[in-house]
Amino acid sequence: MSMARYQINPDRTIPWNSLPPLPLEKEWYQTVEILENLGNAKAALARLHGRSAVIPNQGLLINTISLQEAKTSSEIENIFTTDDDLYRSFSEDEKVLTGSAKEVLRYREALWKGYSYLQNKGKLDKDYFIKVFQEVKETQDEIRPSFLNTTIKQGNTEPNSGQVIYTPPKGKSVINEKLDNLIEFMNDDKKYPIDILLKMAIGHFQFEAIHPFRDGNGRVGRIFNINYLAHKGLLDVPILYLSRYILDHKEDYYLGLMGVSQRGNWNDWLLFMLRAIENTANDTFHKINDIMETQSAILEFVSNDNRKFKSPEKLIELIFTQPFTKVSHLVKSGLYSENTARDYLNRLTKLQVLEKKTIHGHHYYLNIELYRILGE
Repeated sequence: MSMARYQINPDRTIPWNSLPPLPLEKEWYQTVEILENLGNAKAALARLHGRSAVIPNQGLLINTISLQEAKTSSEIENIFTTDDDLYRSFSEDEKVLTGSAKEVLRYREALWKGYSYLQNKGKLDKDYFIKVFQEVKETQDEIRPSFLNTTIKQGNTEPNSGQVIYTPPKGKSVINEKLDNLIEFMNDDKKYPIDILLKMAIGHFQFEAIHPFRDGNGRVGRIFNINYLAHKGLLDVPILYLSRYILDHKEDYYLGLMGVSQRGNWNDWLLFMLRAIENTANDTFHKINDIMETQSAILEFVSNDNRKFKSPEKLIELIFTQPFTKVSHLVKSGLYSENTARDYLNRLTKLQVLEKKTIHGHHYYLNIELYRILGE
């Protein structure tokens, strides 16, 4: 039996108001190659889920892996900040920030606000997308208005710089109709009984094709990926470091999106996303193991020091919740007085567990090994 044709965008300079609604025809996602890769991706994700679920210090995952996801996802949009600037900014009690670090931390906040929203609401809806977008862009803007002529153009560094490569649907009613269809598809597993990972990959393309906001659609779409997997119980917390794979294969990512809109090539797009999940889940699993093993080794080393630390387990746990620690972090934990906290951090510096840095007159203590692992 011949494959049904996917109704592609016939003219990339004209709004794709005929973007086909979901679901897809089964033959577009039930190939042998896709099903084999689906099995590999599910196994890798299940292993990560099992590992992360038994970690007692969930703050370690929340404040480290998700921060790296935020940084890397922002780099895909050419928003760059150094690890030092990001970690130092995150360690500040008052988040009065500017520049790239602020944008990255907004992404992280949007990731967790989206996660909390789905936990409380129990399902996707239009408000979920709007709230995530508003957090990412720090705006009160909503669905892009009908008068906008939105186009996606070739980047300035590309050979055909400025050339239109895609024009999303135009008109608020059209955008809302297509978002409603996407939301129904993602929510209703009885009507659309498709594997969760395939749904995520299909839904990601559909969201990017709808392009409902003026800006920030790429970041919202990548947050949507991770929030959806957590919402469906495939992750306990949204820690999958998916943007690392997308950044490392950025050209393939955008070629995959264009392959669907211009040629109806769902096969390559779905394979790309499944490989991204498999590779990312494995990398995140190994990164978590490295962090936990290093934390245990440092705890043993510190516990054997001649000058005993009060509550060493809690102390080491605290310095592993984020790369930069301040005296105030230990004081606010309720474990130590200010003088004891400062003494302990300075002692850990002498033991080469931490490195003391003075930046703009403020003192920070860098967890050297955590910083190294996160940067790999």
